Parts: sequence; structure tokens; C-alpha cells
Amino acid sequence: MPIEEYVNQPFNQKKEMLRFMANICLKRSHGKENYAGFSTVLTKNSAAKESYLYCSVDHADILNGNGRKPLELHKWRYLRDSLAFLQNPSAFSISFSSASAAADVSRRKGNNFTVSYLVESLGFNTKLAESIWRKVTTEEAKCCNPDSVLTLLRSHGFTDSHISTIIRTYPRLLSLDAESSLAPKLRFLTSRGASTSELTEILTKVPKILGIKKDKALSRYYDFVREIIIVADKSYYSLPEGSAQGNKLRNVLVLRDMGVPQRLLLPLLISNHHVCCGKEKFEETLKKVVEMGFEPATFRFVEALRMLYQLSDKTIQEKLSFYGKLGFSEGDVWEMFKKNPSFLPLSEKNVLNSIEAYLGLGFTRDEFAVLVKCHPQCLNYSAELVKRKTEFLVKDMNWPVKSLVSNPTVLGYNLEKRTIPRCNVIKALMSEGLLGSELPSLGSVLVCTDHAFLKRYVMKHGDDKKLVAELMAVFTGGHVS
Repeated sequence: MPIEEYVNQPFNQKKEMLRFMANICLKRSHGKENYAGFSTVLTKNSAAKESYLYCSVDHADILNGNGRKPLELHKWRYLRDSLAFLQNPSAFSISFSSASAAADVSRRKGNNFTVSYLVESLGFNTKLAESIWRKVTTEEAKCCNPDSVLTLLRSHGFTDSHISTIIRTYPRLLSLDAESSLAPKLRFLTSRGASTSELTEILTKVPKILGIKKDKALSRYYDFVREIIIVADKSYYSLPEGSAQGNKLRNVLVLRDMGVPQRLLLPLLISNHHVCCGKEKFEETLKKVVEMGFEPATFRFVEALRMLYQLSDKTIQEKLSFYGKLGFSEGDVWEMFKKNPSFLPLSEKNVLNSIEAYLGLGFTRDEFAVLVKCHPQCLNYSAELVKRKTEFLVKDMNWPVKSLVSNPTVLGYNLEKRTIPRCNVIKALMSEGLLGSELPSLGSVLVCTDHAFLKRYVMKHGDDKKLVAELMAVFTGGHVS
């Protein structure tokens, strides 16, 4: 690829330092007279030790003065790395594969450092540390500085044991900005009278409190959690009855003793739903949910509790009768409820509109029934979204409708982030004659993890580095081939 074309690539133009480095290379490739000599700039490395940055004379003049602020350390690293290119401008007839490989190496170095830090400092095994880091990087934490977060927590009295528990429970904490996001919240909670021992105990048990943005909500959430912890060793049967807050505390403690995790309990305390405010109604609903076999440790247990709590016995019977007219038995309805409790409160109008939308897309009534029994979430999807996804898979990709019936979960996948990028890879492979004449099964393309998909359709061509790089560009770019 010519250097001029390389400089204008989107990934260079979008990133300031990549663009800066590419422009240095471009300047050097135009002739030595345009990039004369080398000079030094005294700076400090990551260990705060004095070090020298080597660059051209005019760049050194800019860095050393002329009213410009010194470049940050990561900018110096980009300049340093560019020297290798400057010494050999002919090397700029490069391929995407080498650029991709360089990016992968850089990314792995950052990950290894973080994984290594978590293993050595917090005692995580490598698998857990890698899992935590993946969760952080997928949060689009562009300015993530995990080390500053850990330093801040330690400065507020959190021990390594506290921090280890917090990061296991809430990995996203590592992606938050220590100074602008976390520090103000810790100061706010301390200003309200929270002692160090109380703060560390509560935030270690419920670290997601630190993810709340508004002070009022943060305060309310924290107070509820504190009350739960204070009464944790007391009998909830002795709590005063009558008040909504008293009932909430009692009912949440009942759920906690049944095995419902804190991450599911605490949203109930501050939500506008009244599922935990009553006494007799709560007990009756809880009994129904338990008898249905929902596992208390799961989100569906709490969701089922909320859905049934808001529906009267009369309304439930009307729902069963309505679905009976559509061809679903009572047993079908309750099996669907176990898979997706939120479908039951849907209005008859919404359900009928959904049926009309699926039939209009080419599904038969029998296929629709199978689709909904297997994946009742289909009833919750908007008609417009279902239409876009179905038309893309059936009309653009030529999979038959029956493939969607056999793999109904694909209707819930993100079209732009998952479905289209993977399908573009399949199109690219077929255009090269690498998949034969038959389209792969829908399930093998979409119903798998990214890792499994890439291994199955991209990495198998590892001997052809150029092809792999092109396929990865298609996969990450998400554009139609």
C-alpha cells in the first residue's frame, strides 16, 4: 500500500497519535531534506526516570519550547516507535495484516500488564484476571486507568481483600475514572458521616453503588443497603409492620435468606415497583414462584415475582383464556412464562400486532407458535426490529424462514454489532469460493461466541495472512461487502 494511502486510512485519521506518527513517516518518505537531522528532548519515562526522546530538529524545537506543552508519555512512545519507520521509508508498502499484527501486539502488551497486575497484586488466577480485563475493555473504557482506581480505594482504607472482592463482583469499576467519578462519590459518602469501617464494609458488599451517577440516588441506595446490613443479624419477624419501608426490609431479607443475591435484591429496594411493599400479597406471589421451580439465585426468579405480583388472579385467568384461543394450552403458557416472565403482562393488542408482523414476514401460524414456545421473548420485540432482522437474514442472506424458527434467539441479537459483521465475513468467503456453493447453517454463523466464529471461519485461513487481515477488517468494520 502506498504511504499516502496508508496515511489516509480511517484508523489513522480518527486517532490523533496514529495520524501524527503516519504524517512523520510521510514527511520522511518525501526526502531527507524535509526531515533533517536528529535532536534530543529530555523527558521522563513511566518510572519517573530521566530519558531522552529522539526526533528531528524541528520537532525537537516544538517539544522543547515555542509555547507548546510537553507531549504525554504515550505520545513519546508513538514517536519513539516511528523511528524504525523513518530509517526505512521503503517499508511503507505495507499490508493490512502487518498493521493488524502490530495492533494486536500492542493490545496484548496492555492486557498482559493488567492481567499480571491483577494476578500479582490481588491474588486472582490468570483465567479470572483475563475474564475481568475482558469485561473492562468491552465497556469502551477509552481512558481506563485501573491502577489509579486501586490506588484510590487503598487511600480510603480498602484492603487488598476488600478490593479483590469488589473487582470480582463489579469489574466495571476498573473502567471508571478515579478522579472525576469515584473520588467525588467517596468524598460525598464520607461527608454524610460514613466511617471508614462502614464505608469499606458496605461498598465491598455492594460495589455497584459506586456506579450511580446522581448524589440523591447514591445517598438513597447507600442508606437502604446500610439498613439491610444493620438488621442482617436481627430477626426480620420482629421488624415493625405497616410501613412500606418496614415491609421492604422484611421481604428483602426473606428473599436474601432464600438465596437471592444482593445484586438482584438491592434494585428492588429503590425501584418504583411495589413488589416488596406488601405482606400477604408478597407471600402469596412468592409461594407461586417457588412452586413453579424458579431458581432464587437467578434474575428470572425476581422477574417472575414482579410479573405475577402486578397481575390479579382474574387477570391471569383472562391471559390464559386469550392464549388458549390462539392455540396455546395452559401448560404452554406457563412453560413460556418460565423462559420469559415479562411476556405475560403484554396486552392482547400487542400480541395480535406481533402475530400479524410475523405472518407478514412469511412465517406460518404453526411456525410462529413454535417460535414463541421456544423463545417467548419474540413477543417482546418491536415489529420494526423483527422486520429489519428477518429481511436481512432471509432476503439478503438467503436463509429460509425455517432456519429462524429453528434458531429463534438470532432475532434477539444486535443487528449492527453481531449479525451484519459475521454475515459480511461469510459473504467475503463465498465471493472467494472458500465456502463452496452452499450457505453455512444459520446456527453455525450466529449462535456461537465471537471466539468460536472467528476460529471456525477466519483463523482457519491462518496460512494466508493477507486474507485473515482482510476478513478481520470486514468483521470489525461491520460494513456490507
